[in-house]
Amino acid sequence: MTTLNRPRPKVMTLTDAAAKRVAEIMANRTGAVALKLGVTKGGCAGMEYTMDWAEEIGKFDEVVEEKGIKILIDPMAIMYLLGTEMDYHVDTLSSGFVFNNPNQESACGCGESVNLVPAAPERLAEVKG
Repeated sequence: MTTLNRPRPKVMTLTDAAAKRVAEIMANRTGAVALKLGVTKGGCAGMEYTMDWAEEIGKFDEVVEEKGIKILIDPMAIMYLLGTEMDYHVDTLSSGFVFNNPNQESACGCGESVNLVPAAPERLAEVKG
């Protein structure tokens, strides 16, 4: 049986606006090799997205490189972030990163926390490839 060597789908994608904003912020960060994303329990909806600067790539981090930006995904967050698009919005009174996540079932009224479910098994199999 021949195994096809096909590219794995990305856990996360970035819009042009998100990539531009991350690049702007990283230009002022010394020692950071990438932006690291994850999820943690918290907030009234159950989970919160986390963002931090990484000075090194962890052994089990998922590396997403897109539009000249390197994003690290915490290994415990992969099943919650699979298929997510990271965007950056600027409105009249606020600006910030927005996650368009197909695994999100709901969010709290203030937008600080979300209810996430693990990705369906067939989507996880695509990533593990």
